[in-house]
Amino acid sequence: MKEYWGSLASILGVLAFCQSLLQVLFPPELRFATVKLFNRIFNVFNSYCYFDITEIDGVNTNELYNAVQLYLSSSVSISGSRLSLTRALNSSVITFGLTNNDTLFDTFNGVTVLWEHIVTQRQAQTFSWRPMPDEKRGFTLRIKKKDKSLILDSYLDYIMEKASDIRRKNEDRLLYTNSRGGSLDSRGHPWESVPFKHPSTFETLAMDPAKKAEIMEDLKDFANGQSFYQKTGRAWKRGYLLYGPPGTGKSSMIAAMANYLGYDIYDLELTEVHNNSELRKLLMKTSSKSIIVIEDIDCSINLSNRKKGTANNSSIGRSYCDPEMRSGPGGGTGDEGGNSITLSGLLNFTDGLWSCCGSERIFVFTTNHADKLDPALLRSGRMDMHVFMSYCSFPALKILLKNYLGHEESELDEGVLKELEEVIAMAEMTPADISELLIKNRRNKDKAVIELLEALKERAERKSKGGESVREKNLNDVEEEEQEKRALESPKEGRAFDDSCEKDEEDEEKKIE
Repeated sequence: MKEYWGSLASILGVLAFCQSLLQVLFPPELRFATVKLFNRIFNVFNSYCYFDITEIDGVNTNELYNAVQLYLSSSVSISGSRLSLTRALNSSVITFGLTNNDTLFDTFNGVTVLWEHIVTQRQAQTFSWRPMPDEKRGFTLRIKKKDKSLILDSYLDYIMEKASDIRRKNEDRLLYTNSRGGSLDSRGHPWESVPFKHPSTFETLAMDPAKKAEIMEDLKDFANGQSFYQKTGRAWKRGYLLYGPPGTGKSSMIAAMANYLGYDIYDLELTEVHNNSELRKLLMKTSSKSIIVIEDIDCSINLSNRKKGTANNSSIGRSYCDPEMRSGPGGGTGDEGGNSITLSGLLNFTDGLWSCCGSERIFVFTTNHADKLDPALLRSGRMDMHVFMSYCSFPALKILLKNYLGHEESELDEGVLKELEEVIAMAEMTPADISELLIKNRRNKDKAVIELLEALKERAERKSKGGESVREKNLNDVEEEEQEKRALESPKEGRAFDDSCEKDEEDEEKKIE
């Protein structure tokens, strides 16, 4: 037994001597250099390189990490067998991504890369100004060395853009309106918002399919035209004028545009804006990727055609003495809550220097009477595309029958279809009127089609007999509504003030002449 322990002690002594000899012959500096040299040799023969993207960079959140996480959650890229499900705040979409320490392959421009989600426990910290999460998260990107330039120059930028689009689509759309009297909300913003849940899409919009396709293509070109607008030196914006009789789907068109592009909507009420300066501030507080809407612009303030030569609109620009210009609903003039927006101010709002303070914006004006608006407001560069929303046509009627009754064209009787096609143009019936008839009888599809055909024939017959056409009746009703609205919005002014205004207008007309 003593011999055994003696031999063991001798062996341990020899090992200790060898270790001491190695430390003398190979100091730590030499060993570190040897390991470093071995790693270099390994990297020479290794065809891959690795990039780490941590969740937290120092004390700040790494934006690239969040972008990669969103990008890998897209259904196109995901292919893992074990996924994690998440739902962000203010979002109605459930997204999925990689679980801890899982991997997946992605392809970009023919190049295959490997993503790995690394999750490790963070060491306990004694003190920190900012509490750190218990887990240390990050992505590791493995690519071939020959593809390094392509990945760093294009792939990461592509991920950032794609993540931005996914984030916008996942968030709920918002509908904004300017606060009454220009007041600010609790955050100091002049816009109030509510979730935008309008279900209108181009697929359900009752409109000629060829015209819809043209508008959709134009919107798509605009949304993807950043490089084009930068190259040509134009502000990244576009204007649409939607005009036509009431009930032809102008508001539904705006909702379909917002849902198609994934943009927010800013519904601007001009009667609540006091002056041009406030109008510019509202524009500055709008976000990119948005649609700025002014509905019934001919009823909001006086923007009449200056070429008409009438007493109220013959002057170039608009005088402060115009009651509709200096007052909104609620009365008051001047600094006490008046409205002094000028045509020049609105033109600068849509196409002036201030209109390019943001990017990727669409301006949409709606009106029932495009001929009443000043030509300066309608020219290209302000309203680039004029869309006439007409009475219901036969192609639009087939869309309505499919939306409300579930009828395909092949399911309807050929004789009924032929009668509908013959009478629809003469009847001049709006999509809103037809929709109401279909909704009322949606439980009985056959009855709905019969009553619709009878209503169309009745209207067409009234028009052919020389009576007041539906179109004229609608226009007259609109005129009466506009006059009532203007009367309610324009406060009564003192006679002395009116006389002075008339005198100023006469002087201005003489200057113009």
